[in-house]
Amino acid sequence: MSLENKVIVVTGGGSGMGRDACLALARAGARVVLGNRNAQAGADVVEEIVAAGGKALFRVTDVSRPADCEALVALAMERYGRVDGAFNNAGLQREFNDVHETPDADFSDVIDINLKGVLYMMKYEAAAMLRSGGGSIVNNASIFGLKAMPKTAYYVAAKHGIVGATRAAALDYATRGIRINAICPGPIKTPSFDRVTGGDEHMYDDGVPMHRIGRPHEVSAALLWLLSAQSSYVTGTTLSVDGGMSAE
Repeated sequence: MSLENKVIVVTGGGSGMGRDACLALARAGARVVLGNRNAQAGADVVEEIVAAGGKALFRVTDVSRPADCEALVALAMERYGRVDGAFNNAGLQREFNDVHETPDADFSDVIDINLKGVLYMMKYEAAAMLRSGGGSIVNNASIFGLKAMPKTAYYVAAKHGIVGATRAAALDYATRGIRINAICPGPIKTPSFDRVTGGDEHMYDDGVPMHRIGRPHEVSAALLWLLSAQSSYVTGTTLSVDGGMSAE
């Protein structure tokens, strides 16, 4: 699944699935344009890619701000002259609460970053890809973009929204050379997962048919396929990387 010299924009690339994706993309030959809110984490990933002989750029990016999204895509266009692919991965989750006990700020933060951030990024990526001759966009939804979990209504709403936006946008560009898909990871070993579980890798094993959590590289493998020409007839779909959870 070579992505040699392809220009790929990644949000939330400083840790977890985003970090692994950036490193995997660089190994596949892509030029990575990374956005992340934490400047040091983003710079560290770029340094690691460059040290291994790859090419990468970084810009501090808060995807809840349209101007930041526009600027990240503009950086790719200015430095590399095109955008061939994107992984809209930035996201967050707040505390577990019933709806009536959820702080208003949690509603706003999660919808602004997880859902509106994906919409903003798609807007500017699609415009750049139309100028570049097409491309592939992959949005990071979640298993909870396909099913629900108690005490996370705000998060489930955002992730369902990503799935719906992916399908609708895929129809907008189906004849214009831009494919848009979503991946729906189940529980994946990331710093965010560790914060929820306290580092217990087996807390959710009983809820996964494969009886284990996933690893970031397993998400990256699906991402690379969706960004590559091998998935050239795939658009508007969701690819579950969840150990079988969505089959239940």
